Amino acid sequence: MPAPTPRPTIAAMVRYQPNLSAPAVGRIIRLSANEGALGPSPKAMQALATVAAQVHHYPEEEPKALAEAIGQAYGLDPARMVFGCGSDELIQALCQAYIDPGDEVIHTEYGFIMYPMSATVAGGVPVSAPDIDYRISVDAILERVTERTRIVFLANPNNPTGSYLTRSDVARLQRELPENVLLVIDAAYAEFVSRNDYSDGSELVETAENVIMLRTFSKLYAMAGLRLGWGYGPQDVINAMHVVKQPFGANRGAVAAAIAAIGDKEFVERSVAHNETWQPWTKAKFEALGLKCLPSVTNFLMVRFPDEAGHTATEAGAYLSERGILTRGMAGYGAPEFLRLSIGTEEEMRIVVDTVAEFLN
Repeated sequence: MPAPTPRPTIAAMVRYQPNLSAPAVGRIIRLSANEGALGPSPKAMQALATVAAQVHHYPEEEPKALAEAIGQAYGLDPARMVFGCGSDELIQALCQAYIDPGDEVIHTEYGFIMYPMSATVAGGVPVSAPDIDYRISVDAILERVTERTRIVFLANPNNPTGSYLTRSDVARLQRELPENVLLVIDAAYAEFVSRNDYSDGSELVETAENVIMLRTFSKLYAMAGLRLGWGYGPQDVINAMHVVKQPFGANRGAVAAAIAAIGDKEFVERSVAHNETWQPWTKAKFEALGLKCLPSVTNFLMVRFPDEAGHTATEAGAYLSERGILTRGMAGYGAPEFLRLSIGTEEEMRIVVDTVAEFLN
């Protein structure tokens, strides 16, 4: 008898594999997943410890206290929020709720790789809109809209390039999309952006029925290990997601830590200030070595290495990994000449710059 086989589309897919391990060389510097440089808020860690004796009980299906804390912090309606095991679960839920086989999902050329993967798993057809000089093009997205389009995924700021669309650009995109196309604004790195012309998209949610904003506690709040994401959208969209996503997606520990973290304003300010110091410092040091860094408003840089043998991005990634420094190669995004690396502590960034200099020389 033949063995069970998955659907052909699933069999053809390649597993998502983040670079989170390195040879046993002693100290590991993890710059491959854009994790928070300073670790979680001390208040979040204290709160996490308080729920240890309650882990035998299921959490709330939807954490009301966390929704209220987020609502107070950002001026949003707690009733229009949804929570999941990272924003990845919410991306999958949106695809499952809104895509029938053959429906199209638009993502950008250098957008988060989970968008086309989730669309494919749901039976949809991913459609890539080309970037212009590694920046998202609203016109390119709109040109690819057809009668089969159901979702447009927009990472803003964008991962892995680090660029962003202005408030007016995103508003134009929403305005010119058909009303039956859902615009998903993934603002995972919004807390790092200090530009006056940027918006996380929440104001569009207030005025449009086809926009949902996604956020996460994995980046600035440095709680990636607890897997907590949230969405803010129209009630109909939130209700549809509840039907398909797993219940109890936000665990007790994550909820307790998140409530404490979002209230720790001093920690948030310190994390932002750290990034505003060491991200441009790292960029300047790399460019002084002759490398090209894409403009970034996030806690990571996409760095272009030379094409000549001995100095390529692939060789640089291997050289760094052998010395316990984890970065993310961009070949899977169609940009093999780049490495993406996040901003760590001051000590870590000095070590990374020195190691890259050794590699180039």
